[in-house]
Amino acid sequence: MRRLVAGLAVALLLSGCGAGTDGWAEPRPMPSPVGTLGPGFVDPSAPPTPEGTITPVPGSWDGVQPARGYRVVLLTKGTDGPTTALVTAVRGWAAAAHADLRTVTVGADPVPDIVRAVDMHPDLVVSAGNELVDPLAVITASHLSQPFLVVGAELAEPTHNVTAVDWAGASFRGEGLGASSTYDAASFTAQRCDAAIRAGAAAVLTGLTGIVVWLEDR
Repeated sequence: MRRLVAGLAVALLLSGCGAGTDGWAEPRPMPSPVGTLGPGFVDPSAPPTPEGTITPVPGSWDGVQPARGYRVVLLTKGTDGPTTALVTAVRGWAAAAHADLRTVTVGADPVPDIVRAVDMHPDLVVSAGNELVDPLAVITASHLSQPFLVVGAELAEPTHNVTAVDWAGASFRGEGLGASSTYDAASFTAQRCDAAIRAGAAAVLTGLTGIVVWLEDR
């Protein structure tokens, strides 16, 4: 009887440990990307300056993928059309890349939810939704080792760990600046949003961070 009880205790202890171990417990070095950037993504003889803008050739990012199991937290706030389109694109990209995606839907007070996302130790935090721009500006500068990718918007004064993807029709910058005069919700097409997450992720994966990736019509 004692052996049975002891065995059950050990089994419960092991099962408890297994339940709490899911591969996200600790930070880890940035996984190496799979593949390489195509010609025209960036001029190797003139790398972008901090907060600079690059305009990659459409499709030049298609050859770069994250390693299988790449840890991504999707931060999202809002149910408007552009935000929904971005969320759909991020989820599609993660599924195709076999990334480990988790979603944090931000509530009325965004800062604690953004901090919670960082505390999950992801390889990348992806932000979708204009309502997150100002809260991200508060948090990102205090977590410089955490890469962030903002799709369909940008921070007014990003630090080196924040990369953004924008295009004509997007460009929300927060800090009272609001949307540009060319903002167009209809520009957040499925094709555009898919290109945004793929191009932005390719930039982060290859170390081109702290910049704006500007998408031209394709």
